[in-house]
Amino acid sequence: MMRKVSWSLVLSVLVMTPAVWAADEGQSNLFAGDIGNAVWTLVIFLLVLLILGKFAWGPLLSGLQQREEFIRRSLQEAKDDREAAEARLQEYEAKLADAGAQATEIVDKGKREAEKASASIEEKARSEADKMVERARREIDLAKQSAIKDLYATSSDLATEIAARILQRELNAQDHERLISESIKELGDLEKN
Repeated sequence: MMRKVSWSLVLSVLVMTPAVWAADEGQSNLFAGDIGNAVWTLVIFLLVLLILGKFAWGPLLSGLQQREEFIRRSLQEAKDDREAAEARLQEYEAKLADAGAQATEIVDKGKREAEKASASIEEKARSEADKMVERARREIDLAKQSAIKDLYATSSDLATEIAARILQRELNAQDHERLISESIKELGDLEKN
């Protein structure tokens, strides 16, 4: 604080001195071309430069340098943040691509499993249908054989009755069974042919 006051005092004295001399000589024009006036103006100008350099420009330049450093730091931080953001973006894009590949794989796996299940169900249905057809054929064969036996029995009864009428006599049970067996045998031979 003391130093600021002393410099201001020196500056005031130096500024006032040429004005006092000029008043003594009777000159009031600053631009009259007096060499002493020019020297004092130069000295005052240099002192003003020195004082301004010490007290005004120093803090001003310091403030500007601090501002420049702040801007430089801000730009560097922005650059670092941008690079970090780009790295995170690439990481997210890689994760997104990986997730897309996993989703595609899951969908493909689901399709394969669905196709496999569909083929399995279809195979089971075909197998059940084949079993049902085979069962129906066996039942048809059994019904056919039963019908043939019934037909043979009925036809042999009819043949026996017709033969009895023709012969006018009645056949005994042994004759009857013999005729039935022979008829069944003949029909079986005819069926095979």
